[in-house]
Amino acid sequence: MDKKLRFDFPTTQKIINKIGLIDSFKGKWLAIEKEENRYLRELRKIATIQSIGSSTRIEGATLTNEEVETLLANIKINKLETRDEQEVFGYYDVLEIILENYSGIDLNESNIFNLHNQLLKYSGKDQTHKGDYKQLSNKVVATYPGGEQRIMFNTSEPYLVKKEMDDLIIWANDNLQSNEIHPLIIIGAFVYEFLSIHPFQDGNGRLSRLLTTLLLMKNDYPFIQYVSFENQIEKEKQRYYQVLMDAQKHRYSENEIIDKWMIFFLESLEILIQKLEEKYSRYKSKGPYLNERQRIVMAFIRKNEPVKTSDVAEFMKQESIHTIKKDMLYLHREGVIEKIGDGKATIYLVKGA
Repeated sequence: MDKKLRFDFPTTQKIINKIGLIDSFKGKWLAIEKEENRYLRELRKIATIQSIGSSTRIEGATLTNEEVETLLANIKINKLETRDEQEVFGYYDVLEIILENYSGIDLNESNIFNLHNQLLKYSGKDQTHKGDYKQLSNKVVATYPGGEQRIMFNTSEPYLVKKEMDDLIIWANDNLQSNEIHPLIIIGAFVYEFLSIHPFQDGNGRLSRLLTTLLLMKNDYPFIQYVSFENQIEKEKQRYYQVLMDAQKHRYSENEIIDKWMIFFLESLEILIQKLEEKYSRYKSKGPYLNERQRIVMAFIRKNEPVKTSDVAEFMKQESIHTIKKDMLYLHREGVIEKIGDGKATIYLVKGA
């Protein structure tokens, strides 16, 4: 793998600059996350839907983001009749597994098999080969609107897959542990090599994007869960395939250098950062995020002010006093209600009313 990272000086400088910008944002975002920011849940929900929609459309599915959202909200597992629906739910399951458990998912063959097995869990035609390396040769095929397919490049032969994947996993883990190569370069190289090997009969593109999320999360780039990497790939689909082809056409030769791919990978992250900053600013400008319960509390205060915490608790008997106190503290901290007095005599008013 190291030979594929022999970048010329201008490319190296570009990569250093891009990594610097990404890492600078990473520090800022980690501080935002520590505040348990109220907007993060909504941002993650939007990104999840975009990621599922885009990643399955890249592979030829036709569902829009709106259709994906409706499907996730309403469908029952035993009614996944179309391939699009099966792919959406498989991708959703694996993405949720990664986002909720990434710290405990090591990069190894067993976990990659398990993720692939879950990805194709609902696909009837893939039951015989899910969760195991391919037995037949395959190609990277791009699917375009209207159903047109083009062969992009050939992939590793089945008899080579086991060794090449073992070598790739060892290389990635050793270098992530040694800190001699920046993790973003390792992740970018891993994804390129995974796509070139194409180790499974089907689902390789989708799994490559899920593994990208896993590796970014594991290496302290949690902002990736709040913006869709897959959506960016979909928008740059032609360039995505082109930069892969530019390196892959020299497969197994000294000229297989992934400079264009690495620039593309890092530029995609830069664009995602810009989008996330814009989204976050828009959400902040809307004012405090209130859940349904907190909106009910606000309506009660507005109608009955001044009120005490005990008044709110009496009105919302189904909630514990602990929950009500937390909501009142949150509303005060967010500046939407005003606190007057101390102790049991404390009353609350809607601020600016």
